[in-house]
Amino acid sequence: MIDDGGTERAPQRRRADAVRNEKTLLDAAAAVFVTAGVEAPVRDIAARAGVGTGTIYRHFPTRADLIIAVYRHQVEACAEAGPALLASSSTPYAALARWIDLFVDFLVTKRGLAGVLRSDDAGFDTLHAYFLDRLVPVCTQLLDAAAAAGEIRPGIAAYELMRGVGNLCIGADNDPRYDPRHLVELLVAGLLRPR
Repeated sequence: MIDDGGTERAPQRRRADAVRNEKTLLDAAAAVFVTAGVEAPVRDIAARAGVGTGTIYRHFPTRADLIIAVYRHQVEACAEAGPALLASSSTPYAALARWIDLFVDFLVTKRGLAGVLRSDDAGFDTLHAYFLDRLVPVCTQLLDAAAAAGEIRPGIAAYELMRGVGNLCIGADNDPRYDPRHLVELLVAGLLRPR
């Protein structure tokens, strides 16, 4: 970056408290979206985050900005969880199963996103590509580790598994009797190598 005097300046880094505050807002918004959908009142998100509504609008001028930021925040959290679970779980399969559970949480919390972004197909396509670019490699790493450990059948494609999980989650917000977690558990159990 070059200032008015023609000298080069380093780009300004965000203060740690600003990053922390934004994370708090995004976590609060995600939690509210789970229970009330993406059309939830901003005042509910502000109350959950312990801030005023003006603070939310300062960070996210429009509802679409907030929804997109929550989506990206959740993708990043899911992406970072994969390697952490692999390092801390008792087995690679246990890490994979836990990650798939987090992935289901993510899919359920993005309820209503498609409808909000439908008017901006290019924006939705960009978010979908971002989602795939960040999460398919993480799922691949978990699948490869579990296959190398002899826990699951080899050759399972991450994209296919994620697509299958996603399809099982469709309709969960329309029917209170339908819990996709049970079917996803059966799907993940079906990955195990027969003994």
